[in-house]
Amino acid sequence: MTEEKKVLAYTDGSCLGNPGPGGWAALLVCGEHEKTLSGGFSLTTNNRMEITAAVMALEALRQPSRVDLYTDSRYLCDAVEKGWIKSWLKNGWKTAGKKPVKNRDLWERLRLLLAQHTVRFHWTRGHAGHPENEAMDTLARREAAGRGLPPDPGFTGEDFSSVR
Repeated sequence: MTEEKKVLAYTDGSCLGNPGPGGWAALLVCGEHEKTLSGGFSLTTNNRMEITAAVMALEALRQPSRVDLYTDSRYLCDAVEKGWIKSWLKNGWKTAGKKPVKNRDLWERLRLLLAQHTVRFHWTRGHAGHPENEAMDTLARREAAGRGLPPDPGFTGEDFSSVR
């Protein structure tokens, strides 16, 4: 039995307008190895980009790992750490207010990844000088400003408005 690799993941999402063109970025650090990932979509939301960054970071891991994931998204942190995802699943992907959960496609992907890895989410204040968060913010914004971005396959327009 091999020991889980320990990975630090720094993620961020950005949207130029909300909805609007968006970008995501993730930095994975395992020992002395680093890998940066990023991408964007022509029309999406900030919340979708925050979740996408976490999903893409975890999907990039080749084996089950112990991950400390840093994000400036309370929405993402709270959905996992406060058990919202489990409640949504139990309620047939409905919120406590009986409305369909926004970004369900991404939450379902994340839920499967959380079953493969041991992930601890850490919230960090955005734009507060955290070097890795600042770097991922810059990269996510650069991606959002890119030309020829593909459409976000999961964006429905209903994903926009209130968080929960």
